[in-house]
Amino acid sequence: MSEYPGAAPERNPSALSIGKVADATGLSVHALRFFEREGLFLREIPRTGGGQRSYEQADVDWLLLCGRLRVSGMPIATIKRFAALVRSGPGNERDRLALLQEHERDVRAKIDDLNACLEVIHGKVVTYEQHLCDGTAAGLWAPGPLTSPRRDSSVQ
Repeated sequence: MSEYPGAAPERNPSALSIGKVADATGLSVHALRFFEREGLFLREIPRTGGGQRSYEQADVDWLLLCGRLRVSGMPIATIKRFAALVRSGPGNERDRLALLQEHERDVRAKIDDLNACLEVIHGKVVTYEQHLCDGTAAGLWAPGPLTSPRRDSSVQ
């Protein structure tokens, strides 16, 4: 019997060490411990008889999803809420869907904002390429007030 609560009674051949999970997810060992401390996993991570964490591929898959949610701007508190909903089992699928739909809307709005920025930047690239090709690039930038965040061909 192990002194660690939730310890695996014997070594699972498919179990992954914290180092392997860190490698597979790109997260640091410190971040994995943070995820566990904050209750962001879908299950309690069992320990071996020696006290080492024993992860499964499903934990890696979950972490990869959480990573995408985080990189796309979902706050840790919302990921935690989503994890709690998933952990609680069937019956709250509509709540999970609503949470994901809200995040999807937020991400799409950010993409729209970035596309608007990209349009302005691309306009500048085209302008500079053309002026360099024509030999008229000297004095290209003449600082002046921008009238709107939209593409303004008068500002070079």
